[in-house]
Amino acid sequence: MAGFEFWKAQLAAAGAQVVAASVDPIDKAKDLAAGLSFPVGYGVTRAQADQLGSWWEERRGIVQPSEFIVGPGGKILNATYSSGPLGRIEATDVVRMINFVEAQARK
Repeated sequence: MAGFEFWKAQLAAAGAQVVAASVDPIDKAKDLAAGLSFPVGYGVTRAQADQLGSWWEERRGIVQPSEFIVGPGGKILNATYSSGPLGRIEATDVVRMINFVEAQARK
């Protein structure tokens, strides 16, 4: 999440809005969100993870990263599901994706 905060000016210039969510209770999520300029939800449940198609890790009771780039009208432009800590979308990838979609639309 720190990378998204670091690139917030470039994300804003591309028209991106960032939100995040965690399985943590509200007090831990507030600590996690301290210093971030975007909202961080809390208390994600197994049922919610299942609705998203996310991978739930039984041993730790957590949802692994599930990241979406949502375009105008709610269309999902990109979805990334991880089964561990690798393969997360970087803020620069979001900017590149938005710029690519916009360039394709102008053709």
